[in-house]
Amino acid sequence: MQNKNISHWLKEWVIRSISVLIITGIIAWPSISEAYPIFAQQGYENPREATGRIVCANCHLAKKPVDIEVPQSVLPDTVFEAVVKIPYDTQIKQVLANGKKGALNVGAVLILPEGFQLAPPDRIPPEIKERIGNLYFQSYSPDKKNILVVGPVPGKKYSEIVFPLLSPDPSANKEAHFLKYPIYVGGNRGRGQIYPDGSKSNDTVYNASATGKVNKIIRKEKGGYEITIDNASDGRQVIDIVPPGPELIISEGESIKVDQPLTNNPNVGGFGQGDAEVVLQDPLRVQGLLLFFASVILAQISLVLKKKQFEKVQLAEMNF
Repeated sequence: MQNKNISHWLKEWVIRSISVLIITGIIAWPSISEAYPIFAQQGYENPREATGRIVCANCHLAKKPVDIEVPQSVLPDTVFEAVVKIPYDTQIKQVLANGKKGALNVGAVLILPEGFQLAPPDRIPPEIKERIGNLYFQSYSPDKKNILVVGPVPGKKYSEIVFPLLSPDPSANKEAHFLKYPIYVGGNRGRGQIYPDGSKSNDTVYNASATGKVNKIIRKEKGGYEITIDNASDGRQVIDIVPPGPELIISEGESIKVDQPLTNNPNVGGFGQGDAEVVLQDPLRVQGLLLFFASVILAQISLVLKKKQFEKVQLAEMNF
């Protein structure tokens, strides 16, 4: 009986220890995925607000360019590609969560019209697969198959992200129609400056919380600073904490004002959004257009031949 109790106690202890380790690892590990796209997926039902703004801009404050290339038109139930370009200087380094410098990562969200979706792997042509590389795409949520996210991935390797897409078939999907559709894209490079709860990351500027004189600056053992300010309004001391990453631009004895920057701006990344249009083309229209072109060409040929024949008859009559 005692052995059973010991065995049961050991089993519970092992399970609890593993659980604690997993939770601690999730909280403490400075994963690059803390920036995006997981925050948007957890915090927003739809990544595109009513104003047209994509929610990534709420955390990635700097504005940067992004570009998207799609075919002008696609046929129903056809695999095609959308190429998202996220340009930046690959030589620059960003501040990581631990305060050290590292390479930038990129990520993107692609908002497709209803009915458009990620192409099944067995239908993607080899040439597109080669351009995709090792990227992993996922739906924004189980009920939004038309919204795709990817990243974070190394920016040096994936500054151009190829999305393999599948167009809808109106004959099978009554919600789809032969129309011109908009496609929206958002592209990040680097970490965000604000977390969804409103707190700052270490990839942004830190400002003074009071007006006064800098009494003391203590550099912490694990990085970062503790800045003591003698508050000019009430004489009390205020302590501002700066995490590892940003560099101080003030010194002891300096007089500062509230909201004055205490650090530089370490952010080198940012977010951009854009849009494009694609036409879901009816094959019958294409066939009709080809027939029209063929009839015009035949008519022109007939006119030329008729003219030549008329010239020959006229020349023969003159000779006669």
